[in-house]
Amino acid sequence: MMRLQQACEALVRDSYYEASADPRPQHPQLRGSARADVCIVGGGLAGLSAALELAQRGMRVVLLEAQRVGWGASGRNGGQALAGYASEMEPFEHQLGADAARQAWQMSCEALELMRQRIAEHAIGCDWTPGALTVAVTPKKARALRAWYDGMRTRYAADHLQWLDLQATREAIASQRYCAGVLDPSGGHVHPLNYTLGLARAAAQAGATLHEHSEVVQVQPGGGGARARVRTAEGDVACDWVLLAGNVNLGGLAPTLSRRVMPVGTYIIATEALGRERADALIANRAAVCDNQFVLDYYRVSGDHRMLFGGRVSYSTVSPRDLAATMRAGMLRVFPQLHDVAVTHAWGGFVDITMNRAPDFGRIAPDVLYLQGFSGHGLALTGLAGRVAAEAIAGQAQRFDLFARLQHRAFPGGDALRTPALVLGMLWYRLRELF
Repeated sequence: MMRLQQACEALVRDSYYEASADPRPQHPQLRGSARADVCIVGGGLAGLSAALELAQRGMRVVLLEAQRVGWGASGRNGGQALAGYASEMEPFEHQLGADAARQAWQMSCEALELMRQRIAEHAIGCDWTPGALTVAVTPKKARALRAWYDGMRTRYAADHLQWLDLQATREAIASQRYCAGVLDPSGGHVHPLNYTLGLARAAAQAGATLHEHSEVVQVQPGGGGARARVRTAEGDVACDWVLLAGNVNLGGLAPTLSRRVMPVGTYIIATEALGRERADALIANRAAVCDNQFVLDYYRVSGDHRMLFGGRVSYSTVSPRDLAATMRAGMLRVFPQLHDVAVTHAWGGFVDITMNRAPDFGRIAPDVLYLQGFSGHGLALTGLAGRVAAEAIAGQAQRFDLFARLQHRAFPGGDALRTPALVLGMLWYRLRELF
């Protein structure tokens, strides 16, 4: 856990999002004892979404964040808001059946609508830009993308998706790298840290109490008439409910949960400002773009006309050497016309992947719920997660339980060997993709 925190601290320093963030309010450290209906552990999007929903229902909410609000993946990600799941729909179909899978798909679409509603309702300035484009690098990948597109339209009534052939793809993106694409007009992209800070402001205005620099050291479920208790080094919260929303940063608070997610590093660079005309020439409609490779590239143009280019992964928590140069080489494979453009920021963070890439929601005690496993697909989904967790706490658990019914396995190898095992496994997948 300490090694992961040190890696995160090194990566956050050079974040473009931190450099361009809105003024950040300070939330006091928890000191002494507090009481709440719900205590939330984790000040990212999932925890903040739940805090907002619960406070709007009139509940007393205390949220504890070990670092600062938005310090983790919520404030450092690629900024792409997408429908669906990193796993696609296969785990839902195979484990839960077609009807439940369709419900899960519709909830992912609801997550996008919820995000747009919150941005408008709470006047969150986060450069929301509509459009999400998935592209294929090879004919083989184009066939796979077409099969996915056809399946989503026939089984999930996703008629809003638009197929782009070779010509249309190259009209949308000024790159010779791609041969086909699918445009989702309902998706989009944002400045994720400003969105997170805006959600925190909304939760506080609704009545939630937020504490930063308040790392939780123990969670004690209730029982026998006693309330649950959440302890930090300087204080504690007695509560009726606990929601764990710390993902890979929970550490030893819930060992059974931490074994079911792995921290995977992903990295982004920001170029100098290109100017509106040059930026518009790269992506005609300014959609967020990702390819469908196993280790994918993802990129978009920022509100101030920079190219934000992400990709590369680390399954060992060790970041690439000379990160900016490594990521710049990937960007030039897509956009060689940016050879004269300087990179001003290079940063990254760790996403929490599950074995099957499906989200992992559930309970570790009757009064302790958790949300984790967004697997790099969480910018919009975290908002829905907070909503369904709030519903469950309020006594309407049907939607939360749809996710809780998904079965998840721990990563093999135990605490000592699971990271090396994952590195080897991912290497096999990458080699397979080359042939």
